[in-house]
Amino acid sequence: MEVDILEFVVPVENNKCVFVWDIEANFTEAHIYEGLYAIFSSFGPLYLLKVCPNAPMSAPGFYALIKFYSALHAQKAQQHTDGHSLFQNSPLKVRLSSKRGPHFLSRCRPLSHAHCVELANHCLGFNGWTSDIITLKELPADEEEEEEGEGGAKRQQLRLGCLLQLSFPRHGVTTRGVALVEDSVTCTGPDAVLQTRRKLHRMARDKALSQAFSAVLLVLLGDGKVMVELRQTSEHLFSEDTVGLVQVRDWDQHCDEDDDVVHQATLFPAEEDECGDEDLDLTVW
Repeated sequence: MEVDILEFVVPVENNKCVFVWDIEANFTEAHIYEGLYAIFSSFGPLYLLKVCPNAPMSAPGFYALIKFYSALHAQKAQQHTDGHSLFQNSPLKVRLSSKRGPHFLSRCRPLSHAHCVELANHCLGFNGWTSDIITLKELPADEEEEEEGEGGAKRQQLRLGCLLQLSFPRHGVTTRGVALVEDSVTCTGPDAVLQTRRKLHRMARDKALSQAFSAVLLVLLGDGKVMVELRQTSEHLFSEDTVGLVQVRDWDQHCDEDDDVVHQATLFPAEEDECGDEDLDLTVW
């Protein structure tokens, strides 16, 4: 029986990436995207599907980049679609990537909140997991962090923390995630501070959920069943790489004494964007 493991991290391995060539030019990008998504998502959940026009010096048409979470799903998709016409009249060329990326790309990066929700819902169903906020509160900022803005208006530093519990009731598995976010706002009125605070509330919740999912492993069995396991807690909470980490203790006085543990949380700036995809490389095997 085949067994595969999905992690809630950005897939960077070349054996999880599929390239599709020879897509006819008489289709729109939206039509090509829908056709490819319907076909390739049937082999397993997708992290990325990108449709691009051919280079100007090439024949008119399109190519596509598809990233799976699973190398096994990518291999099956390539074997069952290469040389088939699928949604067009002429056959498509489908290959696994042989790109060798820089060393730093091999480091695991947690999935964004949206990707975590999408992957969990795909594999476990909409009722397969729940999340509950234990603490979501504003943390004090240092006085020296306040500064004068334009027109003499003060800039206030806002810092929020979130402690969240992620549960998988059918599997009896529970884990927690923690996140800190911060931003500064010019105090031109109560609305400006309120809007920034609302943005940080949402970001702190989303980052904590993403951090909680990063400890989860989905074990896919050949009979279609899914098991949920956790990484080693010590490895998850106490990574050797502590650069940019802060410690948070006793966020909520109502937490149980058994929960009085030190969590590590990355301090996220409010304008942080998810890392973009690496440049496309059409080298294949």
